[in-house]
Amino acid sequence: MTAGGEKDGSSVPDEVWAEFLRTSAEGGADAPKEPSARAREVAGGLRDRPAEPTAWRAYTPARPRRGKGWYVAGLVASLVLLVVAVDPGGFIGWSGGDADGTPLAQESARPEQAPPAEPGGRATLDEPFRGSPAARWADGTAGITVPAARATGWMSRAEVERALARTRDFLATSNLDPAVRRGARPERAIALMNPHQKDVRTFVTTSLRTPDADHDPLLLFSRFDPAQARPAGDVVKTRGRLSYREGRLGALEVTADVTYVYPVAPAGGGDEVVRVIVRRETVVSWDDPAKVITEKGTFSLLSYKTDMTNGGCDNTTGSFRPEFGGGGADAAPSGGTVDPYDRTAPITEGQGGCATATRS
Repeated sequence: MTAGGEKDGSSVPDEVWAEFLRTSAEGGADAPKEPSARAREVAGGLRDRPAEPTAWRAYTPARPRRGKGWYVAGLVASLVLLVVAVDPGGFIGWSGGDADGTPLAQESARPEQAPPAEPGGRATLDEPFRGSPAARWADGTAGITVPAARATGWMSRAEVERALARTRDFLATSNLDPAVRRGARPERAIALMNPHQKDVRTFVTTSLRTPDADHDPLLLFSRFDPAQARPAGDVVKTRGRLSYREGRLGALEVTADVTYVYPVAPAGGGDEVVRVIVRRETVVSWDDPAKVITEKGTFSLLSYKTDMTNGGCDNTTGSFRPEFGGGGADAAPSGGTVDPYDRTAPITEGQGGCATATRS
C-alpha cells in the first residue's frame, strides 16, 4: 500500500486475513511467556545456527528461552525497550515542513557523529521542532532512505524493489498513520505481517487488546492517548534508512533503522509543546514461499528494538505518555544519559529502565 493508504496488493488475501483475525480472537492460551519487559534481550546467537534440514517449514509458537528472547523456527523475534525521562521544552502527518535550517540530505549510511545542537530556543505550536536537530530532517516517509534494488536471493530486482517499498509502507502504517497514532488498531500494518508466524500474531493481538508489561504495542506501533496529548502541528520528522541482504534459505532480509520525532501538546489545551522521540530497529524477512509457509505480500518479523524518549517511564498503558509541565525531569531515572538524536551506534541490546535525555 502507498503512504496515502491505497492498497497495492501487498495485503493478505481476505480469506486468510479473516482466518487470522478469527484465530487471534479465540484467545492467547498458547501465548509465549516473554522475558521481563524491562530487560528483554536479543538471542543474537540464534542467527548463526544452521537452517533446518527440511526445505519447507512453518513458523511454530515461540518457546521461552531464559534471558534470550524468542526462538521461532530458527528465527528471532526480540524486544528491547529503553524508556527515557526528559526535561520537556527544549499527529502529525505524512507531509509538511519546518523552515528552520537547511534540510539535510538523506541518510545513506550510519552517521559518524551525533547532530550538533540547534539554536532557536523552546518548541512552540507554530514551530514544534524549534531547537531540535529534527528541524532539518525530512517529513514522514521522505526521511526514510530506500536503497537501489538489485536481485537478491530468490527475488528479482523488481521483486526486491517492491519488497523495499512494502517494508517502508509497514513503517508508515505503524508509525505515521494519523489514525494509528490516535490509538486505532493498525490493521494495514498487521496485514503486511506473515499470519503464519503464530507467536508474533499472538503478541500483537494481546498487546493491542490488553497491554501490560510483557505485551507492549509501543514496541512496534506509535500510539498516543487523545485524552492525554494532542498533535502539535501536522508533521512527524523522520531520519533513517533501509538496508538489505540475502538471509536464510535465500530470503530477502531487510533492516530498517529509523528515528521518529512527534511534537505534542496537552490534550486539555495550552501552548506547551514537548517532543516524543522514538528510534526503531526492525528486521524483516521476505521469504521464499517454496521454502517457508507465508502469504503473498507479507514478511516474517525477525527482530525489533525500540528506544523511546519522553514516552513514559515504566509505562504499560499501550500509548505514549509524554510528560508536561516539567514532569519528565522528576521521573527518577535509573542512571545514565542518552542523546535521542544520536544515530552513530545500534540500539544497545538488553538495556531497560529509565535514563535522562540530554536534549529533546
